[in-house]
Amino acid sequence: MNKNRLEAFSDGVLAIIITIMVLELKTPEGTNFNALLKLFPIFISYVLSFIYVGIYWNNHHHMMHTVKKVTGGILWANLHLLFWLSLIPFATAWIGEHNFAPFPMFSYGFVLLMCGVAYNILQNQIIKTQGENSLLSKAVGKDFKGKISPVLYLVAILSTYYHEVFSGIIYILVALMWLIPDKRIEKIIDNE
Repeated sequence: MNKNRLEAFSDGVLAIIITIMVLELKTPEGTNFNALLKLFPIFISYVLSFIYVGIYWNNHHHMMHTVKKVTGGILWANLHLLFWLSLIPFATAWIGEHNFAPFPMFSYGFVLLMCGVAYNILQNQIIKTQGENSLLSKAVGKDFKGKISPVLYLVAILSTYYHEVFSGIIYILVALMWLIPDKRIEKIIDNE
């Protein structure tokens, strides 16, 4: 199978995910600043989730540049990733509408953790299919960010019942860590 179909499908799903999230944003009930301020948690949760979806789209795009052949395993791993990403709008709405309450924050973190796990599974499936000397394998290397992210998510998830603000800070820090452009794949492709 050609990787272009996989990329087009994934891009379409990610576009729908962002569309669903933006449709959850409602206009204020009133016409003053206080009415707008009541929507602040919803807006902040949207911004964070938009950044996360953007990070996954960007990294998925770069990762697909390394793929030479798409297998059934890659297709299923990609669908697995898209499944978890598709839950981001639900988790986003829940934390925003309930002012970052503990169980919604726990659930949001669990969805983020599973997105990271699913991305890692897709990455490993591509490396398995393409070989240990593949472009992706060379680019990933020791993958510090990929290994520390699940640990941070687990810390955040476990701390939601003690201090949900701390959990939110960790979710933001992980997003910032990935927001910094990762040039590993671009460098490997440029050197080939």
